[in-house]
Amino acid sequence: MRTLVVDHPLVAHKLTALRDENTDSPTFRRLADQLVTLLAYEATRDVRVAPFDIVTPVAPTTGVKLSEPRPLVVPILRAGLGMLEGMMRLLPTAEVGFLGMVRDEETLKASTYAERLPDDLSGRQCYVLDPMLATGGTLAAAIRFLVDRGADDITAICLLAAPEGCDRLEKGLEGIDVPVTIVTAAMDEKLNDKGYIVPGLGDAGDRLYGIV
Repeated sequence: MRTLVVDHPLVAHKLTALRDENTDSPTFRRLADQLVTLLAYEATRDVRVAPFDIVTPVAPTTGVKLSEPRPLVVPILRAGLGMLEGMMRLLPTAEVGFLGMVRDEETLKASTYAERLPDDLSGRQCYVLDPMLATGGTLAAAIRFLVDRGADDITAICLLAAPEGCDRLEKGLEGIDVPVTIVTAAMDEKLNDKGYIVPGLGDAGDRLYGIV
């Protein structure tokens, strides 16, 4: 597993505004959308492409286009939905699947309650969207789910990560022979006793959509 913390002043600027408890939901959604696009730029450095011949107004040339099968973007419901538009702005031709996972607040274990994904992901690059890499259980379960369907390259984009979550995720992925990359805006200090990232930004789903 490889972890990339994106070091860029615009990323830090938008993340600071996201962290602020005075930032309201509409502003939070807009900032998250913008931040995801910045993170996606780094996350897609290894997206697969193939040569493509074109003719410019001056002369023929060879460029590249996204390879087939197209990348698959997988937001983890519900908070991951708040990251989807920012990702698709950069990869508009990608396909989208959905994975619903819920964490038991007592055991901190994740379980799948809904999915809308191809049965066969063989040869697919997958980009998982999950705002918070906190305990790591949800993301580990999601990645294993995709690997079981045949995905052979997985990148997870997270707004924030905690060291404990990264450690648990790496342990949770032992035995998986698939490259996994984590791209995040910051590696925070720690988790508190409730499994929240500190200093963090609170519950991403609640801040995106309100408490339901």
